[in-house]
Amino acid sequence: MTATAATQDTASQGKPIAPAIVRPSVRRHSIKVELCTPAIGAELSNISLADAALDPDAIAEIRALWLKHKVLFFRDQDISPMEQQNFALQFAELESHPLAPSHPEADKLLTLYRNLDPSKPTYVEKTSRENLWHADVTFKKAPPRGAVLRCELGPDTGGDTIWSNMVMAYENLPAAVKQRIAGLYAKHSGEHIFGAQFAIEDRHAMAAKNPGAEHPVVLTHPETGEKVLFVNSAFTTHFSNFFNFEDFRYGQDFMPEAHHLMNYLSSQAAIPEYQVRLKWRTNTVAMWDNLQVQHYAVSDYGNAPRKMLRATLTGTELT
Repeated sequence: MTATAATQDTASQGKPIAPAIVRPSVRRHSIKVELCTPAIGAELSNISLADAALDPDAIAEIRALWLKHKVLFFRDQDISPMEQQNFALQFAELESHPLAPSHPEADKLLTLYRNLDPSKPTYVEKTSRENLWHADVTFKKAPPRGAVLRCELGPDTGGDTIWSNMVMAYENLPAAVKQRIAGLYAKHSGEHIFGAQFAIEDRHAMAAKNPGAEHPVVLTHPETGEKVLFVNSAFTTHFSNFFNFEDFRYGQDFMPEAHHLMNYLSSQAAIPEYQVRLKWRTNTVAMWDNLQVQHYAVSDYGNAPRKMLRATLTGTELT
């Protein structure tokens, strides 16, 4: 009997015929989704990000989960820097960090390496780069859309990262605060973060090359339409159009109210009920929406070496 006849005979008996080749797209049906907290985060398993990059259906499913849960975690992703970069490219164009180094093999991956040189004091490497709530590079007119971060090497304990849901932070603000911040804009700058230790001439040159930006305090997310509280304690410096027309007596009455309001808004990221916390392991990947969340890298691992690679998704100018 020929192969064709055998196939026809099997079909005629009503038995299913297994396909000769299993396409990568079939794997999307086996993605397992486990929620991390009621507020934010989901862990996806039974999927290889290297394979997913070749499967548009898998990418579409991951994107929908990303928008819904805001932060996604993938364990056991033994992939190369170029495979990580290729996966991230399926969601947006990638951009290099304006003030930090890239990986030599994958030029769009930011190297977040710590404590690799025992002769270098730990505080010099970490100053102004960890231990603060922020969204990435919000001092640009078009802040990054998101990030894909992989752990190449982590400490045995410590070095967790926390993310906070800024959509929920806005939703839970008192009505009077929502009314007060409607229509407000704020300035964002990187000069005081990245240039604080520079000589004044170098700091001014860096600031000229990387000027700050103004963004709405309440951002409308470009894909979900959700309202997001979009100020952070790292890069947001002040409101640009704040004014109190009712209680303004003297100049000293003006700025304290603005500062208090900014501090109150920036502190919302620290509310535990809005958060998810990840304990890194080698080859763990986290993917987050930079417009919907803030994150905090916990610097509690002393002098232990840590190697992280981040792909940064290019965003669009905010309105």
